[in-house]
Amino acid sequence: MRRNGMIGAPTAVPGARFAVVALGIAVLLAACTSAAEPEQLAPGGEPGGTTTALSGDTAVGCASVIDGSIEAESGTYRISATVLSSDTGWEKYADAWEVRAPDGTVLGTRILAHPHVDEQPFTRSLAGVEIPASVTTVELAARDLVEGFCGSTFELAVPGR
Repeated sequence: MRRNGMIGAPTAVPGARFAVVALGIAVLLAACTSAAEPEQLAPGGEPGGTTTALSGDTAVGCASVIDGSIEAESGTYRISATVLSSDTGWEKYADAWEVRAPDGTVLGTRILAHPHVDEQPFTRSLAGVEIPASVTTVELAARDLVEGFCGSTFELAVPGR
């Protein structure tokens, strides 16, 4: 068999390397979509660290919640948080965010199972969060794998309260 002027030498397919890279990126992006929510942990799940966070100016390297939303759903709530973090890869990334009552009680935790280096900021949701009737606002706080909870938090008013 003769290819490329040489017997037995394979011919490079134009664009094949690009197609493989594009396919890899598509698979990674599909894993990051919030539709399937594979990273979601049940509401009230493990708090995973201290519940102290700084509001206002964010220290370098900290993950911060920069936006959020809350929707009532059949007696519970679906909460979304937009997180901005200095993810560098598996060694340092935002690995969770929490929903907290004003007294610091953790009402739900969303575990983030992988870095979002090329997706900043990113938004993820947590459904089924039970919020006591006496709570009128909740706070969202993000955790960095290395730094812990140290970034800016975001406050949301609970609808109808």
